[in-house]
Amino acid sequence: MAQGGRGGRGNRAFLSNFNRAPREAEAGGEGQERWLRLDLKLLADVGLLGFPNAGKSTLLSRLSAARPKIADYPFTTLSPVLGLVQASEDDSFVAADIPGIIKGAHAGAGLGLHFLRHVQRTRVLLHVLDASGASGRDPAADLRAVREEVRQWDEGLLLRPQLVAASKRDAIVEPDPLPSLLAEARGFGLDVLPVSAMTGAGLAELKHRLFAMVASARSLEPVEERA
Repeated sequence: MAQGGRGGRGNRAFLSNFNRAPREAEAGGEGQERWLRLDLKLLADVGLLGFPNAGKSTLLSRLSAARPKIADYPFTTLSPVLGLVQASEDDSFVAADIPGIIKGAHAGAGLGLHFLRHVQRTRVLLHVLDASGASGRDPAADLRAVREEVRQWDEGLLLRPQLVAASKRDAIVEPDPLPSLLAEARGFGLDVLPVSAMTGAGLAELKHRLFAMVASARSLEPVEERA
């Protein structure tokens, strides 16, 4: 990163039969000096993507022993949280709760860059969408929006294996938004698993599906990262 200067000689270099206890030293040459800004990118098998309050942190806390901050206001996750998910006695993978995305994240809006830089180091993308209908959000529109932000940042990321978790299915209100989400996901060639982090419904199947996708992705060449 920076070239060091030529090292100076110490008093040992001046030792001789005539100078048994030298007290001399030689200054070294100047080296390069640089200010560097390092960009941390966490490495995980699965990245949990979604809008703020979609249920990503709660889901990760039920899938693993991770304890991310959970609250009923946006952007409780300010930095990625990693959790080890035990799919079976011998099978496990690492999942990352990525900070929530908003429109314009690819250009740095909100916590967008925090979101996108870590997505680049994941093998599988799990879209976590609030499919309860209670929040007034349209999960089909949210799926389109998240995929569009990812596409504008690095289109190659959408070539990675993806799965949709329709979260908060324990708190459904009418009209049920799940049918429209299923239709939207089908258009992208994605499967949807209805889950509830509160009751545990669908979580076992979600673990096994994700591990199968991770195991398959591990055997493939990694997608080149955007600089």
